[in-house]
Amino acid sequence: MGFVMSCCFLLMLLCFACHVDGRYLEQSIFHAKKGSFADEEDIKIIATYSHSSGEVRMGIVRMKDLSNSWAWENPVDGNHGRINSLLVEKTMSNHSEMRFDGGSGTQYRPVPPSSPLKLKRQMMRQERRVLRTAELLQQGKEKDDQMVESAIERSKNLDTTVKGKYSIWRRDYENPNSDSTLKLMRDQIIMAKAYATIAKSKNNTSLYSALMKRSRESHQVTGEASSDAELHSSALDQAKAMGHILSLAKDQLYDCLTVARKLRGMLQSTEENVNALKKKSAFLTQLAAKTVPIPLHCLPLQLTADYYFMHYANKGDLDIEKIEDPSLYHYSIFSDNVLATSVVVNSTMQHAQEPEKHVFHIVTDKLNFAAMKMWFLVNPPAKATVQVENIDEFTWLNSSYCSVLRQLESARIKEYYFKANHPSSLSAGTENLKYRNPKYLSMLNHLRFYLPEVYPKLTKILFLDDDIVVQKDLTPLWSVDLHGMVNGAVETCKESFHRFDKYLNFSNPIISENFDPGACGWAYGMNMFDLKEWKKRKITEIYHRWQDMNEDRTLWKLGTLPPGLITFYNLIYPLDRRWHVLGLGYDPALNLTEIENAAVIHYNGNYKPWLDLAVSKYKPYWSKYVMFDNPYLRRCNISE
Repeated sequence: MGFVMSCCFLLMLLCFACHVDGRYLEQSIFHAKKGSFADEEDIKIIATYSHSSGEVRMGIVRMKDLSNSWAWENPVDGNHGRINSLLVEKTMSNHSEMRFDGGSGTQYRPVPPSSPLKLKRQMMRQERRVLRTAELLQQGKEKDDQMVESAIERSKNLDTTVKGKYSIWRRDYENPNSDSTLKLMRDQIIMAKAYATIAKSKNNTSLYSALMKRSRESHQVTGEASSDAELHSSALDQAKAMGHILSLAKDQLYDCLTVARKLRGMLQSTEENVNALKKKSAFLTQLAAKTVPIPLHCLPLQLTADYYFMHYANKGDLDIEKIEDPSLYHYSIFSDNVLATSVVVNSTMQHAQEPEKHVFHIVTDKLNFAAMKMWFLVNPPAKATVQVENIDEFTWLNSSYCSVLRQLESARIKEYYFKANHPSSLSAGTENLKYRNPKYLSMLNHLRFYLPEVYPKLTKILFLDDDIVVQKDLTPLWSVDLHGMVNGAVETCKESFHRFDKYLNFSNPIISENFDPGACGWAYGMNMFDLKEWKKRKITEIYHRWQDMNEDRTLWKLGTLPPGLITFYNLIYPLDRRWHVLGLGYDPALNLTEIENAAVIHYNGNYKPWLDLAVSKYKPYWSKYVMFDNPYLRRCNISE
């Protein structure tokens, strides 16, 4: 029995050794005749094993009867050998262990049972893993290519005209090298965050902690600085320390593709955050622009109370002849803002050469009529005539005649403005946000299209918005020959975004067939209207026709400029740009020389000069015409 066991042991070793490189030895030490393992039917394997009962048994197995799934462990290196190409354990439920006593006492245990079906499933799973891996790699490559292309496109829009300045919004430090250390430190913070993320993904906690620590320290040093002059004295040392830790991170973690992917991911995330903040900023700006500050709310309340308590309602008889005299200089102002209107009148009169020839026609709403009238009764402009009217007393202005008034009273418009089932402006973004301003619901905003009806005895009138300031004598405008045009205005198409296609819906055939998308836009706010030509060309009827066609707001959104562009199409006489400079209510980068040389400056936009939002450098142009020593202004705490 010991001999048989030794033979079986040697046979097992030989069979394993012959199969290591996938080839079999062309000899046999167990067979009587010459041949190879191809003669498997003549080879018998005798083995002993322990039965589950504890009894030692012996069995004989022919080589040809072995399954292709029998496998044996090599006692030398632990690898699995194969018998007859593949050795897989035979399904023998009673074989708990096989012992071959070859002198070393080595025990050979078969690999746990694995059927051919399981092997097939394993191979299929492996194939699926390979295919999925290839698919993910391809998707990753496509995503990288898209991000690279997107980054290239964004880089084309970068303003490279300002070089050497990290913060182009600050003009305090014009030295090209004034913020080189600041730029370096902020770039270091970006790289530190990128490497920190990579280190965390690789479980390099010590490097991750060091990078985050240095990043926080650099943030503290830079703070809100916009130039090197504002940095802490330890900034340079901090930059050197950060450079050292970044060098270590590069040595350990740098991989071009990984770092590029991480930086692009950071860029995309930052852009999403910026867009979200822009939406919030636009919403809050619009909200602040619509809100009436407490001092401006106080002023009309004080004026109204005194108007009735002090019996001013029956005072201030007007000279009807001057109000209807077409030879004088007539202005129309439609506003519910007492303070703003007072600045328009005051600034105009301070530059008027013949103040007694100027007549101001102010129209306001019922709520502010008493306050507006009271202000000009107690603060009359020198020698000028001021007429204050209540729009609610214009009986001809009703929904049967006025298209826009009929639309404003419709359920559709009310739903557009007031229904709660509309998404909030903040969540929906800034699109059309400005058109939800309540001023578009006021007929004061649309009264400019009814000037001949409001002033039937006049032939010319200068229309002024309440957010303008007059800096020169305007009387020469009445001498300008409009050459048969209805509206004298300053064109605003110097920039491409002030053309018709930015205000009207040219995807609608009604618009595209009647107007040129590249036609030049013009400014409302200071307009000389020839009322004789207005009546001759039936401008109000044209306005009504287009308003009726736009009842569903598919031609343009709410507002007065788009219908003005349509109504006065090809009827605009371009005035010299120096008459009217716009943008003080939204553009902080206007040319100050142009502002100072302009006859009229216009705070169009959200940053009105009477709000805290106002651009600080533009506010003095407006505030110098405010009567801060007036008792009503002092009572309401209106000060510079």
